[in-house]
Amino acid sequence: MASPFLETPIEFLKGVGSTRAEVLKKELNIATFGDLLLFFPFRYSDRTKFHRIADIQDDSTYVQLKARLVRIQMAGTAPHQRLVGTIRDESGEMEVIWFQGIKWVLEMLTPQQEYIVFGKPALFNGRWNISHPELEIPSLKPLPLSERVRPIYNSTEKLKSKGLDFKGIGKLVKNLLLNEKFTVPENLTPAILDNLRLLGRQQAFVNIHFPQSPELLKKALTRLKFEELFFIQLRLAKQRSGRLEKHNGHRFLKIGNYVNQFYHHHLSFELTNAQKRVIKEIRADLGSGNQMNRLLQGDVGSGKTLVALMTMLIALDNGYQSCLMAPTEILAKQHFNTITAMLTGLNVTVRLLTGNSKTAGRREIHTGLLSGEVQLLIGTHALLEEKVQFRHLGLVVIDEQHRFGVAQRAKLWEKNVITPHILVMTATPIPRTLAMTLYGDLDTSIIDEMPPGRKSIVTRHLFEPDHGKVFHFIRDKIGEGKQVYMVYPLIKESETLDLKNLVDGYQHVIQEFPAPQYAVSMVHGKMKQQEKDAEMKRFLNRETQIMVATTVIEVGVDIPNATVMVIENAERFGLSQLHQLRGRVGRGGDQSYCLLISSYELSAEARKRIATMVRTTDGFEIAETDLQIRGPGDLQGTQQSGILDLRIADLVKDEKILKYARNVASDIIIEDPHLAKPENDILARHLQQMDRNQQNWGLIS
Repeated sequence: MASPFLETPIEFLKGVGSTRAEVLKKELNIATFGDLLLFFPFRYSDRTKFHRIADIQDDSTYVQLKARLVRIQMAGTAPHQRLVGTIRDESGEMEVIWFQGIKWVLEMLTPQQEYIVFGKPALFNGRWNISHPELEIPSLKPLPLSERVRPIYNSTEKLKSKGLDFKGIGKLVKNLLLNEKFTVPENLTPAILDNLRLLGRQQAFVNIHFPQSPELLKKALTRLKFEELFFIQLRLAKQRSGRLEKHNGHRFLKIGNYVNQFYHHHLSFELTNAQKRVIKEIRADLGSGNQMNRLLQGDVGSGKTLVALMTMLIALDNGYQSCLMAPTEILAKQHFNTITAMLTGLNVTVRLLTGNSKTAGRREIHTGLLSGEVQLLIGTHALLEEKVQFRHLGLVVIDEQHRFGVAQRAKLWEKNVITPHILVMTATPIPRTLAMTLYGDLDTSIIDEMPPGRKSIVTRHLFEPDHGKVFHFIRDKIGEGKQVYMVYPLIKESETLDLKNLVDGYQHVIQEFPAPQYAVSMVHGKMKQQEKDAEMKRFLNRETQIMVATTVIEVGVDIPNATVMVIENAERFGLSQLHQLRGRVGRGGDQSYCLLISSYELSAEARKRIATMVRTTDGFEIAETDLQIRGPGDLQGTQQSGILDLRIADLVKDEKILKYARNVASDIIIEDPHLAKPENDILARHLQQMDRNQQNWGLIS
């Protein structure tokens, strides 16, 4: 928001000063006038509508009540004291509760005073209550139209102690908007504003904070949400256009002996239609003359590795080497074993390079890469080392790509004069809106079909008293020669969480399954890598029947003989984690099972997560539900990208606006790739301002 006025330090705003400026910066990261303008209300209260206490029916929305404070008292003992008030209207009574800022609240409250009470009701022991309500003494004057829809701003106890509750912050915003120098520069072209009938930017900001009417509030929301999503999409479209223009790719036109021999004589099963479609999309990229930059999504077991292998064989047919990088040694070894087995008899030289590779072996690999003798290199971060140089690197495949940073990935394609083709894979399905926003620079392929004969995993929700049944089921499966995972959320005791930790769980398991009849492995994140690999190897070799573990096995070696996944304290895991853990079983042709064990006391969110797991094994449906429950910022560590720090748009609720913004941005870049036309100068200048203010999160290659 390039404007000298909006870059003014916040302490110079009427009503702020140095003390309030310090707490605004510390609590809300508001340092300038512009920061305050971008601190949007998190909701609005319609001051014309009041609920009755007796009419409260659910906890999904905020309510406004007019009630008298009839009692107030302290409850509990330190350090868990709380302040409990009882409010009453003509229909009944309910409690209002404060857990923090009690001293400040007590000074503010007047018994027998009538208040307007704002808050979100919650049900406890069959009675409704509101925690930390917002209170206000009713005004005798009728409200003007412009004040009937009132903004509610987030605040903190420290801000409230400085008089900056939601009303105090609102006063500061009003002072800003009433300042005679207040102007907000426009950043959209007249054509966009006219075609989409959007509010001007300044008018939108005024109405987002102090709506002149419900209709203008709606228009302001639409304008500012579109603007936020549009510039994300414009930058991604510009980057993608620039990459295609800048990076000519190797043109792989030949489908020769390697692909044909493999497809006709070494592939023992038919490709799924989804795999065929994805390979067709990849072939089109490889023959286009532009560098491929493609994201391959597919659930665990959907056949991504086979697609990657066939892509590497296309590179081989055209005289180029390929490499595949995985985030862990155990996963790299799995890829190496799978691919070498599939290529048996094809005379392809495949090598494995990890941090534990011996010096002599490393030298041999380095020499083989430079001579071109090593055609396929599979490994971990070791592939990034400067000594690893190729003769003709044509294709880079990255598995579980979200585990690698942009700088790490870039080291691979800097090893060539001509940038190699890039195929990044993930077994974590990404919701459509998130993919559009986070990976907009990549073309996306989706394998949404499982290979024939793969049985759906049976998922059951059980409770802690059902452990006897679970252990009986495990004994039956071990008796059939199968293996079992048991996953726990914590390693050490926690005073705040009533959870079975891994060590106690391990002791319980070995008591239930004693040696020498049974053997149990244990793996957790605090073990050294060699110890983890040794335990996983024992399980892989069927030397142990049960693997007790934390989520370190979320992405790990394929063990088709493991058919049971037991997840303790399932309510403590995220939906994406639960889905990834379940994907560790069901890798063979046998029926597999996932048993989710929880306590009886479940939050509504935990209940929804577990019900989703029981209902479906579709990773994309699960990803969409996870996005709805958690929001985008917490999915797969994407909050680190910087892209998802959305101030006003919501990727779940605003999917239509996102798609529209993407189409508009794409059309502009097709016509004017460098935003060089005079009419697009306003867009180019805003993008430059954005780049100065934040890191380049969109660049994938």
